[in-house]
Amino acid sequence: MTFSHPTRRKTLQMLGLAGAAGALAPNLLVSAAHAAPPETPTGQIVVGFSQEPTVFNPLMPRIEVDDGVQFSLFDPLFRVDTQGVIQPALAAEVPTVANGGLSEDGLEWRVKLRDDVTWHDGTPFTAEDVKFTLELVVDPNFRSWRTLGHNLVRDITVVSPTEITWRMEETFSPYMSILAETFMVPKHILEPEADRNTAPFNNAPIGTGAFKWGNRIAGDHLELVANTEYYGEGPYIERLIYKYIPDLTVLYTQFKSGDIDIAGVQYISQDNYAEASKLPGKVVNVVPTATIESIYLNMGRPQFQDPAVREALYAALDKQTIIDALYYGLPTPSETYLPKQSYYYNGDLPPHEFNIDRANKLLDDAGWARGSDGVREKDGVRLAFTNSTTAGNHLREQTQQFVQQTFKDIGVEMTISNLPPAVMWGEYWTMSQFDTVLVGITFMSGADPDVSARFHSDSIGAQGGKGANNGQYVNEEVDALLAEGAQTFDPETRKPIYDKIQSIIRDDLPMLPMFQYATVRGHKEGIMGIEPNINTRIDTWHAAAYYWDK
Repeated sequence: MTFSHPTRRKTLQMLGLAGAAGALAPNLLVSAAHAAPPETPTGQIVVGFSQEPTVFNPLMPRIEVDDGVQFSLFDPLFRVDTQGVIQPALAAEVPTVANGGLSEDGLEWRVKLRDDVTWHDGTPFTAEDVKFTLELVVDPNFRSWRTLGHNLVRDITVVSPTEITWRMEETFSPYMSILAETFMVPKHILEPEADRNTAPFNNAPIGTGAFKWGNRIAGDHLELVANTEYYGEGPYIERLIYKYIPDLTVLYTQFKSGDIDIAGVQYISQDNYAEASKLPGKVVNVVPTATIESIYLNMGRPQFQDPAVREALYAALDKQTIIDALYYGLPTPSETYLPKQSYYYNGDLPPHEFNIDRANKLLDDAGWARGSDGVREKDGVRLAFTNSTTAGNHLREQTQQFVQQTFKDIGVEMTISNLPPAVMWGEYWTMSQFDTVLVGITFMSGADPDVSARFHSDSIGAQGGKGANNGQYVNEEVDALLAEGAQTFDPETRKPIYDKIQSIIRDDLPMLPMFQYATVRGHKEGIMGIEPNINTRIDTWHAAAYYWDK
């Protein structure tokens, strides 16, 4: 039986995208003299998010938009700057062997804290809060976002209100970067709670950050107010408002109209870049990020157990056409989960080739035969599955339609099943309830290449692990290499380890890598303090520095 399907070009024409390909150069800006930040907070800035932040306890499972709010409300011990260098935040200094903060084997830690930090309710921040936070993260009764690294901490000792020590059970080189992503929480508020998973704090948090909790209208916006007692830089604005706009077209429309001041994550869609770059009164730039767009496979599903299936799906993924036609050539094709800017990026992986004939042959040779409906089947398993992403993300939805067609050409039935953000990235994602997901993920911890939380077999939440191995990927060699890399401090020694991990994952294909994001970011002219940072998951990582130049 012959199955007639529209060609790829026809599919693109149906989507209204044919002929849209072509890379566009970034909009380069020339800096001019600007006014200094105000001495007291003034004015407000509205940031548009395409997804609604819903997790306000920073130690619980979270996604990028939650980070965006938490960076404003809380502080970690350390921060990672735009150059990938770890800087002190709540800590007075970054511990090193030279300053006595680290033993030469990396097992003994001594952290000195600032003495001028208070919680938003006026209570002093002390080493007791650090001890409480590190112990809460590994509490088996608490729904922790990540225990990796923290589970190696032993003998936590409060030396004084501004000094704390602990011992690591084994050397774990990524731990400094993990601490840079671990926001401290208040002992005096959370310790008395019988269940910290449902504490009132989780819906009205108190932090040490540059902004305090103001008012939240669920489904609409969140208002934060300036913390005038903040120990660090800023804040320079009175109010920081996060507005939720799930439809990217509407988000862009509100950016054009001025209803939002900053187009935050998911930013301005690439198909609007040409127009956006010419808008009067707007600053628009193309910014590379560490986020890798991929089709994530749930390896717990029987459809994906056969390596030939995963290889065939990858061969049938026409990612270059997707990049050119849907994303206007702005992203960079990728074969791995690390950005090209990373020191640990493996540039020697085999290049992807879109080849429908090869995909069909792989499935034919592996015994996957077409049924009467054109869908392949083997041993009672049909090559049929759902693909999900955020409803309202029109570029991803168009990508799904295109992928659905090319997969159909090789006898694979992919059903599109999209969900609202709060549902999509809740337990459906974290507890591996999906078949496949179209998703963008930042895999690094700051600038560190450790991906134990994403690919180690102990990090599968759906199997009782603590981590974000939502694809339920298991590979003993990868587990061993991750352990080896985590015990190695020297970058030159570590790089071959992470090169090998990337090579194995590229061969196994638990995810089908598509591209490294190049986001189109925009804000009104006159907003100062915006600084992209490829080492964080979110652009509002340092909103304390925002102010109006007027």
